[in-house]
Amino acid sequence: MVWIEELLFGGGVAHSLLVLALTIMTGILLGRVKVFGISLGATFILFTGILIGELGMKVDGEVLHFFQEFGLILFVFAIGLQVGPSFFSNFRKGGRRLNLLAILNVALAVGVTIAIHFLSGVPIQTMVGIMSGAITNTPGLGAAQQAFNDITGQADPSIGMGYAVAYPLGVVGIILSMVIIKSIAKVNITREEQQLEEARAEEELSAVPLSLEVQNPSLFGCNVEALTGLLRDRHFVVSRIWKKSTDEIQIAVTSTILEEGDKIFVITEQPNVDALIMTVGRELHIDRKRWIPENSKYIARKVVVTRKEVNGKSLQSLNLRALYAVNVTRIYRSGVEIVASPNFILQYGDRLNVVGSDAAIESVIPIFGNSVKRLDEPNLFTIFLGIVLGIVLGSIPIAFPGIPQPVKLGLAGGPLIVAIFIARFGYKAHLVAYTTTSANLILREMGISIFLACVGINAGNGFMDTIIHQGGLAWVGYGLLITMTPLLVVGIIGRFVLKINYLQLVGMMAGATTDPPALAYANSLSDNESSSVSYATVYPLTMFLRVLAAQLMIIFLL
Repeated sequence: MVWIEELLFGGGVAHSLLVLALTIMTGILLGRVKVFGISLGATFILFTGILIGELGMKVDGEVLHFFQEFGLILFVFAIGLQVGPSFFSNFRKGGRRLNLLAILNVALAVGVTIAIHFLSGVPIQTMVGIMSGAITNTPGLGAAQQAFNDITGQADPSIGMGYAVAYPLGVVGIILSMVIIKSIAKVNITREEQQLEEARAEEELSAVPLSLEVQNPSLFGCNVEALTGLLRDRHFVVSRIWKKSTDEIQIAVTSTILEEGDKIFVITEQPNVDALIMTVGRELHIDRKRWIPENSKYIARKVVVTRKEVNGKSLQSLNLRALYAVNVTRIYRSGVEIVASPNFILQYGDRLNVVGSDAAIESVIPIFGNSVKRLDEPNLFTIFLGIVLGIVLGSIPIAFPGIPQPVKLGLAGGPLIVAIFIARFGYKAHLVAYTTTSANLILREMGISIFLACVGINAGNGFMDTIIHQGGLAWVGYGLLITMTPLLVVGIIGRFVLKINYLQLVGMMAGATTDPPALAYANSLSDNESSSVSYATVYPLTMFLRVLAAQLMIIFLL
């Protein structure tokens, strides 16, 4: 039985992999247990790692460090791919206010942490670990550990211990802050939902079908392209035309002539409806099914972009109307319906609504690919290219006047930023950044699981001694102050000064602390998706600032 003892408490590759797998497996199993309706999920892997470390199941330091950093890279890169497409657009549509509140939350958390450091005398590296746990920010923990190692040439287990000690009440403190704001503001969730629905109805930009009769004399004898020129700043597509002279429905191409009494079927956005009615003539209330009668040769089909050659091209450049007599009326991307304007840039994985004859659509399909199976193929080249570029970016030393040590984005910040840019602009370099939701999720969860297991195992050596004899109980209190003080200040400002809807506010609070359990609580309040949207809006910038702040605090105050 010596081999079992060597496998469990010895060394080597088999021992290291066994300990990591056992830690992750047990942590996931225990993380499913709910207390007061809240579960820690994958985060319980951290505490399992601490327990296994306390039991003496060690892993070689260099092996542990490698797995820890690689897991962190996988996690942040997958996050960047997920939020990248909406990161820049979310700064419009009210995202600026939410991000400013998130920035204030980060700054206040740093301020409270530094104040506790000077008042209590707890080493700054330990306080940064406590802060990372209090705001449930794992990449910030990784950045702090890396910065400390770069400066001193050695690791400090107290960083991971501080994180582990502060994390549980960090999760509770975030949710408790949401509850306190709700109580102070006397929030009625139903009323908040109604306000969001009313605001959405006013600003809705999803595709709207519109039937119009041509009555404007200035359009008689003009083609569809001329109508598009009159309203060049409006997004709309003339899909079909019901000719008065022949009583037949045709596909509308750019050269189609408009005559008095012709009826046209338009796909547009809500803000453009009035302008189209005033320009064309009058609105008709025609069931959209009548635009494709049973005996019509025209059909509408969903076609998926799966050819890499189309990735990054505009609809206008494909010239589908003139060459194939088909119209792309709507595009579905990440669950959002978008009007297909001529300058719309296609990306891999887009689903297009194509209208035309059966033969014409069949001839267009090879242009787009339409192979759903190909969507399941992982784009490993883009992923590993992004990781390479992220590591390079994260390793560049950036010197600032008055800072003795150059600042690095590190293995958390570099890959995150590169992933965001690849997801948003990768098509310009013909890079396919598309990943299925399941693929992104497994990449993200695998990374965070490996990272948390390594942090826990490394912190497990002497963890209980820290709690009992080295002031660990006080760390819990410090963490709660760091968690709740900034959130309560930001929540009060957001609700009473900026008048932000409560469902959006709690989503921002969850995103500003990068805390999935808090987002789960926010989502449980309502079926409205506004909390998730707010979370995604502030998450990338907050993640970057958390990582940067952790490094700067180590560099300046160590």
